[in-house]
Amino acid sequence: MERQARGSGPTAIAGTSATRRTGEDTAEDLAEQDRASQLSRRLGRADLRAVPEARRALRELLRDWGRPGRSETAELLTSELVTNALVHTDDDAVLTATVSSSGLRVEVRDFVARHPRPSVPTADDGTHGRGLVLVESLADTWGVRAQGGGKVVWFELGAGAA
Repeated sequence: MERQARGSGPTAIAGTSATRRTGEDTAEDLAEQDRASQLSRRLGRADLRAVPEARRALRELLRDWGRPGRSETAELLTSELVTNALVHTDDDAVLTATVSSSGLRVEVRDFVARHPRPSVPTADDGTHGRGLVLVESLADTWGVRAQGGGKVVWFELGAGAA
């Protein structure tokens, strides 16, 4: 079942990874640039070192993307989803980030069917319980969908919005 907050529907998680291309602006190059650039990483079970590594990889992917502040927002939201997947599932996860002319879509797939729910953190929670509230507040759209025996938690950001 798909759950979505504001906006358009999901796309499938891709299993391959592509890198940015630079080169001459021939028609073929322009067509290639219009295709999405993608980051795909497998994240090891409970390996929280994957969080800063995912941020660095996303920062590189988004080097020339969006208005000021958008890539920082994307990094923050990505680290929240990655952290949630690694802390709350006790299993591996897969991060996929896709940049296209319409914006950015980040998906974190895990292998536990239980769906996360945003909750209002209390003062007793310390720094816990704020991740999905941030995603809900800062993403243009976000959602959760079942996939196989697990789920994909995703968000989207348009390049132009501030």
